[in-house]
Amino acid sequence: MKSLRVPGLVAIVAVSGAVAVLFGLAIGGGASPRPIADPGDLVRYGLPLLKFGVNIAIAITVGALALALWAFSATEIAYRRALDVAAASAIALTVLSALTLIFVYLDVSQQSFSFDVPFGEGLALFVTKIALGQGWLWIVVLSATVSVLCLSVVRQTGVFFVGLAALTPLIPLALMGHSAAASGHDVAMTSLGIHLVFVSVWLGGLVALVMLRSKMTPERLSIITSRFSTLALVSVIAVVASGIVNAAIRIGSWADLDTGYGRILVLKSVCLVVLVTFGALQRGIWLKKLHSGLPRAFWGFAGVELVIMGLASGLAAALARTPPPIPDTPPAAPTPAQILTGDLLPPEANFVNYLTLWHIDLVWLLVCGFGIFFYIAGVIRLRRRGDAWPWYRTVLWVLGLLFLAYLTNGGVNVYERYLFSAHMFAHMALGMMVPILLVPGAPVTLAMRAIRKRDDGSRGGREWIWIAVHSRFARIIANPLFATVNFVGSLWLFYYTPIFRWATTNHFGHEWMIVHFLLAGYLFVQSLIGVDPGVNRLSYPFRVVQLLIAMTVHAFFGLALMSNTGLLLADWYGAMGRTWGQTPLEDQYTGGAIAWSVGELPNLLLMLVIGVQWSRSEERTAKRRDRDEARNGDAELAAYNEMLAQRASGGPQ
Repeated sequence: MKSLRVPGLVAIVAVSGAVAVLFGLAIGGGASPRPIADPGDLVRYGLPLLKFGVNIAIAITVGALALALWAFSATEIAYRRALDVAAASAIALTVLSALTLIFVYLDVSQQSFSFDVPFGEGLALFVTKIALGQGWLWIVVLSATVSVLCLSVVRQTGVFFVGLAALTPLIPLALMGHSAAASGHDVAMTSLGIHLVFVSVWLGGLVALVMLRSKMTPERLSIITSRFSTLALVSVIAVVASGIVNAAIRIGSWADLDTGYGRILVLKSVCLVVLVTFGALQRGIWLKKLHSGLPRAFWGFAGVELVIMGLASGLAAALARTPPPIPDTPPAAPTPAQILTGDLLPPEANFVNYLTLWHIDLVWLLVCGFGIFFYIAGVIRLRRRGDAWPWYRTVLWVLGLLFLAYLTNGGVNVYERYLFSAHMFAHMALGMMVPILLVPGAPVTLAMRAIRKRDDGSRGGREWIWIAVHSRFARIIANPLFATVNFVGSLWLFYYTPIFRWATTNHFGHEWMIVHFLLAGYLFVQSLIGVDPGVNRLSYPFRVVQLLIAMTVHAFFGLALMSNTGLLLADWYGAMGRTWGQTPLEDQYTGGAIAWSVGELPNLLLMLVIGVQWSRSEERTAKRRDRDEARNGDAELAAYNEMLAQRASGGPQ
């Protein structure tokens, strides 16, 4: 394995993947001739092969950047080579996505490739007017942009934003991977996006690691491999979870596994199980011997792992061309709710259904799961080295993330698309209830104490968190004045502008809404009662004023909604075809009441906490003065008395 050069490495992944693509097309029928308007063998077989190439190129780009940001110091040669690998892969991605765009056009238009004017006009119409063509054009443009950035940006902070840009081509891929009108569109799109991101980090990171191994000493290579292992572990969990959700959407029963789609899915699952086993062996056996260097067997297993990853990626490309057992098409006679949301209207809202119904949002399920795991792992690390951590912080943090998981996956998430009152409860809970639980958990303080500090110039979790918290942008948004204006101003700006429609009718808008309300509430609560660094908090009297302003605006907002005689988003909430529960206007009135009443309860709790903290602060100040007086013999009082005596005697003042 040590003698394997980059061309041979790329050939391993490419050949194994190409074989898997062809095999998957054969057993799934994804490249079978069409009875009508068949595009020909070249397109039927070439298109999935090109898509496989696109997936691999994205993976190597993302994985190389992730490795550079997480494992390397900016001063070592391997860091620069990682950026070169990402740039070369992004250039290859640009070429492959441009070719794929042409093949997709050939597939949907049933035309033969030509250099004549009609073909060019048809292609131009395809990329400017048709969503599928626009999606692939965006991938080409974004890939070209990333390739330029990889060649021009070197500093690690800048490379972080290049890494974010490298993820953007995955957005059109996720959007094109499931019909927007089909059932479960939001869940499928989210799970597919997560799958693509973490497969890219896992596969691309391993490819980059093997490519760059000759640029590091054995000791340094062991350290870098251990750091990549952490990324791989997180990626494996996300890939498995997203794969299960995707399979559940497209496979209706166990019998569907006997279809062409099901057989490819089983083979892909077998590859994944083998990869997870290999990862466990590497992390559990070889990485424990890092002090003596990585054994030769590790690189042999890494080569086999790349072959299996290539097979899994090839099967995934074939799977995308194979019709699933559950058709990815809208129903023939959709209900009003299906037309608007893609799903059937849920049963009547009641207490039991709010507790038992679920609409999975895998992004937030993973965020909450990882948040709880790493927090508890940090607390355990502190305890093992003898450091104390208040138990109530752990309890509040876990409760906050469990509540967030329910809001984004449970009954509230089921009904908020159909009931304004459910939406408003989600808003109030995300912006006020969850932050009140999370902020006292002091996650930044825990991270600074629990995560090991790196001394080699690279940036791990501790370093990236410190940079984020102390950045200029963070100082602006965490400023108490900005946090308060953002918190209360968002209410009016959100609901009385087109942002409300976008956040309600568009899945990306909905995800943005969750992030915004959660972050706005967190920053506001952090400015009032937080203990984490990075915030210049006001004195306690001004914090009371700050909170009273927020309470007043919240109350006026709720009253404004309750007195509104027009229906917000009448063509959405009023067009669901709902026959149970309150009328849409009555439900909107209930939503206003929730904003006015439920929104004020957390404010009152905040007022109580501020009062307790203020009292304790005064007690600490008094005790400190008492200690100073005990040490100095009440020097201040003596000096004051002496000054009065001098004035009384007419002496110097």
